[in-house]
Amino acid sequence: MPKFSANLSFLYQNLPFLDRFAAAAKDGFGGLEYLGPYAEPKEKVADALKASGLVQALFNVPSGDWAGGERGIACLPDRIEEFRDGVALALDYAKALGCKQVNVISGLVAKGADADADALEKVLVDNLKYAAPRCADAGVRLLIEPINLRDIPGFFLSTTDHAERILDKVGSDNLYIQYDFYHMQIMQGDLIPTFARLKDRIAHVQIADNPGRNEPGTGEINYDFILCELDRLGYDGWVGCEYRPKAGTSEGLGWMKPYLAGGPR
Repeated sequence: MPKFSANLSFLYQNLPFLDRFAAAAKDGFGGLEYLGPYAEPKEKVADALKASGLVQALFNVPSGDWAGGERGIACLPDRIEEFRDGVALALDYAKALGCKQVNVISGLVAKGADADADALEKVLVDNLKYAAPRCADAGVRLLIEPINLRDIPGFFLSTTDHAERILDKVGSDNLYIQYDFYHMQIMQGDLIPTFARLKDRIAHVQIADNPGRNEPGTGEINYDFILCELDRLGYDGWVGCEYRPKAGTSEGLGWMKPYLAGGPR
């Protein structure tokens, strides 16, 4: 049976951050994920997590000024030291929260910088070569995530082919792909065959329907099929619910209830 993680950066947005933990537990989620916990002291986040009884499934390495429009810094030549300091901070929080995986958001390609794609890729690869062994020493898996170019124009890493190339260049057994079915439906489709081919290189998946990035059952992606296929293929990681609730978070969880009850199959 899939185990579902609530992405608190998308769900329960009407609640203060630390109050979202209990709300997710009440709705039947088993884990939590979000952009990052860094606005709160790690001790307070750990207390809220412990009180909820949930597992910290994932969060991102610090990704720059998100509110100001930045979408990661890992490929940016002038932010290398900031990225590497962020890795240390992420591992400090991961230890406090018992979190076993962190995700890197690659960053945006500046307008007119297409010719520098090779240089940006080298920065990203070098940063991941720095981060992967440090995460391994801490017992934490390091992930990278392809994100679609419709929602985030100019995002550097947008396909699984590119993610594979990055993994190959880094050459670490502690670097994985975060596979978001919504992003990959927009960018390339062929969702389950791609997942099956890359299964051993995928450590975490996320779901949302398309179009609209709303809950499963509101669009074109057949999540009954996908979730059953994940079971059949032996995927035992978290299924992160990273969507914009169309019907309200708690009100729109009818799609999840059959799985919590042991089906469908």
